[in-house]
Amino acid sequence: MIKIFRDQHDYVIQNSQQTVRVKEFSFDELFQADNPADFANQVLSLTSNSIDSGHDNPAQPWRPPIGRQEVWAAGVTYFRSRSARMEESEQSGGDHFYNLVYEAERPELFFKSTGDRARGHLDQVCIRSDSQWNVPEPELTLAINRAGMVFGYTIGNDMSSRSIEGENPLYLPQAKVYRGSCSIGPCLVVGDVVNQETEISISIERSGEEVFSGSTAVSQIKRSFEELAEFLFRDNEFPNGTYLMTGTGVVPDSDFTLHSGDKISIEISGLGILTNSVQ
Repeated sequence: MIKIFRDQHDYVIQNSQQTVRVKEFSFDELFQADNPADFANQVLSLTSNSIDSGHDNPAQPWRPPIGRQEVWAAGVTYFRSRSARMEESEQSGGDHFYNLVYEAERPELFFKSTGDRARGHLDQVCIRSDSQWNVPEPELTLAINRAGMVFGYTIGNDMSSRSIEGENPLYLPQAKVYRGSCSIGPCLVVGDVVNQETEISISIERSGEEVFSGSTAVSQIKRSFEELAEFLFRDNEFPNGTYLMTGTGVVPDSDFTLHSGDKISIEISGLGILTNSVQ
């Protein structure tokens, strides 16, 4: 397992034996490599600038671990997500579509963000000014190289405007893709560190008090990672690789919406904690 962090100036790379700080590192070259784990290990072996391991401090801000990769997302991969989407779109008559896609062979996949618009750990995320119902979506996020191979993981926050998507399913791009709608981090973990028991949890604080929390497990995802990656790469190309959020199994009840100033913390076993405040 290798963890790769990115701050304002440098990169911090860690395995079980050492932690190093490097000035030059390319996420693009990592995602372009046939074997990204070998590439990351080679960077470690060529670097002697070891540092103390204080990088796991949750108070340390980190930039998103991304280069020219796009961020894509899968929807309705959990039964809880199916139920929530059907509830929010019932009045518009769109609820039937979410039931269909949950059972269909082809998954729902959509574009989420470019690399330069993604936010990192302790950065701010946003809610749309024209939406009255807004939630974060905690998602295990796959790192996929240019050949379509899943080689690593990070934490994703897929900010969503539920009132807009619920009004009409065709409004999904506006509900999902806007300024500050995507955060990933705190690091990229290269290696096979996720299994069916891996827990995904979220906590939302408002004025210092927890107003929502929930958790799920990777075992609740209906589709395999390889299936999602195969559909994403089918008749498509990602010369710099890509990230793919795998959907959410934790959705607040319909009477909850985010407020400016809320603090969102998403934790995934083995990957760390991604924290963002709401602008």
